[in-house]
Amino acid sequence: MAEEVEEEEKKKLLGHDGRAWPGIVAVNPKPSKGFTSKAIDYAEKLIVKLTYGPSQPLHYLSGDFGPVPETTPVSNLPITGHLPDCLNGEFVRVGPNAKFAPIAGYHLFDGDGMIHGLRIKNGKATYVSRFVKTSKLKQEEFFGSSKFAKIGDLKGLFGLLMVGVQILRAKLKVLDVSYGTGTGNTALVYHHGKLLSLHEFDKPYVIKVLEDGDLQTLGMMDYDKRLLHPFTAHPKVDPVTGNVRLMKQPEDQIHHRKNKAMVKGNKLPLVFDATKKARFGVLPRYAKTELQIRWFELPNCFIFHNANAWEEEDEVVLVTCRVENPDLEMLNGAVKETAESFRTELHEMRFNMNTGLASQRKLSESTVDFPRINEAYTGRKQRYVYGALIESMAKVAGIVKFDLQAEPVEGKEKIELGGNVKGIFRLGAGRFGSEAVFVPREPGIAIEEDDGYLILFVHDEKTGKSSVNVIDAKTMSADPVAVVDLPRRVPYGFHALFVTEEQLRLQAHV
Repeated sequence: MAEEVEEEEKKKLLGHDGRAWPGIVAVNPKPSKGFTSKAIDYAEKLIVKLTYGPSQPLHYLSGDFGPVPETTPVSNLPITGHLPDCLNGEFVRVGPNAKFAPIAGYHLFDGDGMIHGLRIKNGKATYVSRFVKTSKLKQEEFFGSSKFAKIGDLKGLFGLLMVGVQILRAKLKVLDVSYGTGTGNTALVYHHGKLLSLHEFDKPYVIKVLEDGDLQTLGMMDYDKRLLHPFTAHPKVDPVTGNVRLMKQPEDQIHHRKNKAMVKGNKLPLVFDATKKARFGVLPRYAKTELQIRWFELPNCFIFHNANAWEEEDEVVLVTCRVENPDLEMLNGAVKETAESFRTELHEMRFNMNTGLASQRKLSESTVDFPRINEAYTGRKQRYVYGALIESMAKVAGIVKFDLQAEPVEGKEKIELGGNVKGIFRLGAGRFGSEAVFVPREPGIAIEEDDGYLILFVHDEKTGKSSVNVIDAKTMSADPVAVVDLPRRVPYGFHALFVTEEQLRLQAHV
């Protein structure tokens, strides 16, 4: 049986011409059941009973954060308005979607990756949702239950013991960690003919978009064994060269764990130290060694997402969403967090390569995150940023259009039209979405930068129904260009991507 599964996995890696897609590894983990597995399961249940405490409702498994099953392609969806020709392709968004109930805690970042896709062609739309078939998911499907440690478990003495259980399962070959333990739930990128699903601490998984819009996990991308470390979940692709820029941090240097404080305070092992300064490293594109990094300091902050960066005379300019003092505990799912937990604000930071000095200025009031631009301008000076108006973490109440050439109005307590705010598309009471993606009317930078559309998934908490909204990115009109009604609920998620018709044709041909 195992040999048949391996053979099927290998067949997936063949392109239309029968040749193998280069750099992709078929993921065939080999977990084991038996006495050892059952003994560890028993010990784990005992640890939960003795050290976890009373069970708590988990915010990120309820409401529209709650998981959904896969959906096979559903075509000819109802459409209000029209879908422009430039939207021929597939709009995809990934996010956490737990297939199995957690044994204890559950963090916002814990769920298995699920991709929701909308295939658009000639004015018609098809919806599909599929799990990213990671090594972790395949092994938990083998057992029929949750087996891997979660961020949501990492609190207090209980957290340390759960890490020990994970290590024991791996050492005794109950779990196979040779393919990594990531979920593929964070972001998507299209690079060199391949759609990749990403997780911050794992290698990317290759997703093939089929003719009917269906999504198939082909395997793990290791670039013919040249990728020896995790692939960041937030890479940047140069639109001119096609090169992808990514970073990797050694696991023992990512952060300083506070294990003693974790046990005493029954908290996560990660804390944000607001007494420190923030350090920014600027690395020349063609640097040969880390010694060429230039370091700059600014007041302390935390950053999830950057909009863009470019060179301007002697300065490197970064447009980013900055948090002054995040409460990391609020993402652990035991309580319902709000926008006040992560007061993200759009900022412009400048790093002078001659003087070594850095400066910053605020471009928005809180709370704005998931910034997107016309990606033809990635790494180049651009004018417009589209930010998500955050109601709470991963719940978007609207989209704000910022003009970087205009000055922000000082003294505002909330985001409203005027100054550098050129448009706000509000989803309305009880309606929330996810990250919006800019799709240009025409490819390239010859046209006006904001001539295009914004596309995003939206959920109505009053009716329980979900849709895809298409917005005019130039006018930011309150009337959507198109609304596509979806056949099922789409949970809140993380990052999105639009894959063009041309990119779909190029799959596996490069």
